Amino acid sequence: MSKIAVIIPARWASTRFPGKPLHLLAGKPLVQHVWERARLARGIASVIIATDDMRIAEAAFLFGAEVALTSPRCVSGTDRCAEVARRLTKDGITHLVNVQGDEPLISPLLITQLARALAKDPTLQMVTAATPFLPDENPANPNAVKVVLSRASNALYFSRSLIPFPRDGGAFPYLRHLGIYGYSVPFLEKFVRWKTGVLEAAESLEQLRALEHGVTIKVLHTEHTSIGVDTPEDALAAETLIVGASRLQSPPK
Repeated sequence: MSKIAVIIPARWASTRFPGKPLHLLAGKPLVQHVWERARLARGIASVIIATDDMRIAEAAFLFGAEVALTSPRCVSGTDRCAEVARRLTKDGITHLVNVQGDEPLISPLLITQLARALAKDPTLQMVTAATPFLPDENPANPNAVKVVLSRASNALYFSRSLIPFPRDGGAFPYLRHLGIYGYSVPFLEKFVRWKTGVLEAAESLEQLRALEHGVTIKVLHTEHTSIGVDTPEDALAAETLIVGASRLQSPPK
């Protein structure tokens, strides 16, 4: 039987936004918003913040989160998840959902979707999600990763370029990849031991390492999207949405 944990990797040393996880949004640290959203997901045994920084760990302890201290040698959030996974197997954890620590508006329903997919198919090694581009979004933006799928909704390729290329100039229903992943624990252990491949190095997209090794990546279609916070300007936009949502949820006086 599957037992699934959510891991939220959080690091201090962001090049564009140092200390980002503890930046206050509507009076709470950014990472607390992510943690609170993840705790609303169903089918999850535990939600853990993984960090190598005591400032983040101490703040997380204060708002009640479970924290796993990881090695400063972890190169990526995936490496941080794998380190935590090794400790969780004794608790019967079979799968992980990796939720980025800079998405304060992550949908609990999307996390639930990934958890259900992992629980439903014990052979599934890796799962992620994609959503249609909104009318005001530019698919050609290299920061918006595109994914193309097989008829079975498995990833054929991920790219920062437009894929497929519209040779005749017509419209194409491009899919934007969302940076959320689910893994089986045994697969994640293998994944972090593989060396960076030529495709991953060229696109700077970690998931291409799995495709280069012939791994099937299931891609869930979703209408849920989120705002990643990479800069202080992104944080301001996210805070505006958080405040607006809380006002809508507040009962009239």
